[in-house]
Amino acid sequence: MIKTIFRDLRSIDYKEAWDYQEELFNEVLASKQANADLPTEQKNLSNNYLLFCEHPHVYTLGKSGKEQNMLLDLLQLQAKEATFHKINRGGDITYHGPGQIVGYPILNLETYDMGIKKYIETLEQAVIDCIADYGIVGTRLDGATGVWLDVGKPTVRKICAIGVRISRWVSMHGFAFNVNTDLKYFEYINPCGFVDKGVTSLKKELGKELDIEEVKHNLKGHISKLFDMTLEID
Repeated sequence: MIKTIFRDLRSIDYKEAWDYQEELFNEVLASKQANADLPTEQKNLSNNYLLFCEHPHVYTLGKSGKEQNMLLDLLQLQAKEATFHKINRGGDITYHGPGQIVGYPILNLETYDMGIKKYIETLEQAVIDCIADYGIVGTRLDGATGVWLDVGKPTVRKICAIGVRISRWVSMHGFAFNVNTDLKYFEYINPCGFVDKGVTSLKKELGKELDIEEVKHNLKGHISKLFDMTLEID
């Protein structure tokens, strides 16, 4: 099993968390580069990291996204106590806020023997397995990342968004899983660029507030199992 350092950053400003991701990303990348020319027996495994957090209300736009999918102007954003960032992940626009589990794996994917497609599918599967613990059936949607409910029906809706950056086989950014999220904030965007699909949360599907610490524990277990990780709590 691969040792991975787990840190729960709790509630943290988006830019602060992004800067911290970049710091860890550069650490993992530097370790990879230092090992590149060493014989196998002399290589030192780089650290891998899994971060969980929640953010104050924020919208992020991926490098391939369209600004017109943000339906509020700056003054309206301020009135909603929300911020906006253009960032270096894939995907379009999404929302992060209280009651959401945001996960940032900073992983050397070569250590896990994973390509990009397999990596994203494994993140999706961890969330699919987690919501199954609560009796909810999730699946994938062709042509879109994330975890969806009622695929193939007019009521199709997303419960978890995924947007990642992979550079030299090191990952950053990750997923946003709606647990007790205030879904009205999704009304101010075209989530992930879609205008014809809904957004949901565990709270909405089950009709009750969830213990988010319990959900974190379950999700962390599914991630560690699927990635064959040994999590070191830091």
